Amino acid sequence: MKEIIFDFGEFKISAELNDSPTSNTLYDQLPIEGVSQIWGDEIYFSTNINIENDEWAKETVELGDIAFWPPGNAVCLFFGSTPVSGPGEIRPASPTNIMGKIKGDLNQLKSVSGGTEVTVLKK
Repeated sequence: MKEIIFDFGEFKISAELNDSPTSNTLYDQLPIEGVSQIWGDEIYFSTNINIENDEWAKETVELGDIAFWPPGNAVCLFFGSTPVSGPGEIRPASPTNIMGKIKGDLNQLKSVSGGTEVTVLKK
């Protein structure tokens, strides 16, 4: 598995990518920078990557998942429920391509506010 780091300035959190077409595309374009946006317990940021849903796309995700949201060309970090989640689920706005898992303390992500710059690096 490929390892990456999300650098939010105040802290860094590591993650492992799976071997999906979307995660391989992301990894090949690192480092990338973005501006965090918050939607419930999800951080997302737009990228220059333009990919449609792949065979890894899911309508619900798991705690700690990293995914790509094609309508916004955005990388998403899920650390809890979103405004459209039902009981016991984490639901993105629409299907996302699962790219991997966050390895660090998910509670750190709760301190990120909208507008925070993030850099994604190869570990």
